[in-house]
This record gives sequence, C-alpha cells and structure tokens, in this order.
Amino acid sequence: MREILGRRRRLLSQHDDGQPELIGAALTYATQWQWPVLPGAAADPRARSRCGCPDPECTVPGAHPFDPGLLAATTDARMVRWWWTNRPTAPIVMATGGGAPCAVSLPALSAAHALAALDRAGLRLGPVVASPTRWALLVRPYSMEQLGELLYAKDFVPGSLRFHGEGGYLALPPSETGAGAVRWERAPLPGSASPWVPDVEAVVDAVVDALTRTGVSAPEL
Repeated sequence: MREILGRRRRLLSQHDDGQPELIGAALTYATQWQWPVLPGAAADPRARSRCGCPDPECTVPGAHPFDPGLLAATTDARMVRWWWTNRPTAPIVMATGGGAPCAVSLPALSAAHALAALDRAGLRLGPVVASPTRWALLVRPYSMEQLGELLYAKDFVPGSLRFHGEGGYLALPPSETGAGAVRWERAPLPGSASPWVPDVEAVVDAVVDALTRTGVSAPEL
C-alpha cells in the first residue's frame, strides 16, 4: 500500500510540475476574476494542426470545449484543480458572456494595424488575447439584441470580425492550441480584481473605423 501511495504522489507531482502555469492561470481566472473556465480539447499530439476531438474538419483545433462540454465551465477551485491535475496540458477555455467578458476577434495582422490606430486615437482598451492567427479584444458582456442593433446601424462590417458572446468561448493564455501558443498582447494589470474591459460599442465602432480606412482593410478570414 505504501508503494502504491508513493507512486500516486509522484504521478500527481509530475502533473503539477508539468504545466504549473496552466493550473495557476486557470485558478486566477476562475477564483479571483470569476471567469468560468474548463479544459479545451487538446490538439492531436501526432499533428498539432489537427484537433484531438472526433471532427476531422475541426476549424479550431485544441481551442474549443469537447469533454466536458461548455456548460461545465465553472469558477469552482476544486473542479479547476481536478481538471488540470488530470489534464495538465489542456488549453484553458473561458465561457464568454454572463459574468465573464465577451470578445471581438479579427485576423492577427489586421488586429495589429487596428490596435496601432486605436492607440493613436487614444482609445482605452482592455486585455487583448493573441494567437498566431487571431487576436481577441475583451469587452463587457453584451446581449445578442444589443449586438444586432449595433451592427445594423453600421453601413459596413468586415466579415473578418467574429463575436464571442453569450454561449461562446475563447482560449486564454498560456494555452497551446493547434494554431500555436495563446498569449497576452495586452496583459491585464496585475492584482486580484477582475480586469477592466470596455463596452462593446466603443470597441466595434473604433475597430470598424480602423479596418475600413485605406490600407488597413481586413481580409475576409
């Protein structure tokens, strides 16, 4: 019995030592910031561009919920510890909306141009999540009705924009997905309080304006 218990302790220690930054980040999101999270479907270890889920045509490999499903997202510390103790390399996926931020995302190159334009305009931004392919600007939770009215009032909205609202999800740093590492392009300020995020109206207005300027138009990706 002593040998079995010793082996279990070593295995748990290996899990914790393998990706301690993932467990720490997941606990910060869940317990300090009250953002509900769950482990994502890992990328296929044999080919990182493919997802570990059963869908051979998955378009977001390693960056979406699978088992458990999105409804399992939680802020409970015990559940978060259990998940990442048993799946130490699993991506951290946040359920957007509700009490957690929503997001507006766009292709990485276009996002870099847009953020530079927003900085020049003096717009205050919240945290920005970046992957090699897309960047996501975190915003306050919004309803589908609110988003629909906002977009309807626009003459043109680039098709490259994506909206992560109620019932959506977003992979958070320091996850590794099929597209590569997820990182903070604009990191939250350190501290225990939940990070400040702007209203969706301000971000969409500014991003659409920046993207539709000559030379900064986003591709339809």
